Amino acid sequence: MKVTKRERSVWPVYFIAIVWVIAAFGFGIHSVLGYLSAAVFSAAAFFVGRAIFPDKITEEEIPEPEPDDPELAALKKERDRALSEIRRLNDNIEDEEISAQLSHIEEVTGQIFDYVLAQPEKRSAIRRFMDYYLPTTIKLLNQYDRMDSLGAQGENITAAKEKIRAMLATVSDAFDKQLDSLFQDAYMDVSAEITVLEQMMAQEGLTGGMDSR
Repeated sequence: MKVTKRERSVWPVYFIAIVWVIAAFGFGIHSVLGYLSAAVFSAAAFFVGRAIFPDKITEEEIPEPEPDDPELAALKKERDRALSEIRRLNDNIEDEEISAQLSHIEEVTGQIFDYVLAQPEKRSAIRRFMDYYLPTTIKLLNQYDRMDSLGAQGENITAAKEKIRAMLATVSDAFDKQLDSLFQDAYMDVSAEITVLEQMMAQEGLTGGMDSR
């Protein structure tokens, strides 16, 4: 989990201090005009300091707390391992088309795991995804990476790589459908709630056109 942190520079404050020191020993701040002039110059100095020394914004990776449930902890560990491996393969494989597909697969895979981590009762719904689809996809991608890194040409190597390339489109579509299927119950709940709401409003005469008087 990434957290954005803002570190403010102290230089704008130093600029203000310098202006007041100059004002005190220069034109003086004992009069109202002198005080107002120093205030105006110090405000200007502050904005100049902010422009020259802007705030430093950094992103810090904060580890997520481990779930109390050992099965959820194992699920989170499997998610991190799978996403890390897909990201590594994406970095290794230079093909732009494959890279785009891997980026999408990584994103959808993370969403699938995150949904189940938030809804643990859905664990059984992704059992085959976890036990076969995902590891087999990663295994085939590793084979592509090894063949690609050799730089060798040959009928068998070329055919195998082309099969893996074609397979990725199917995998990407299947992973999308796996994520969508997790929301089936939510869709049914929403549909049922809308139906009941519409029926109640119709019974109360709150839908349709205005009653004629």
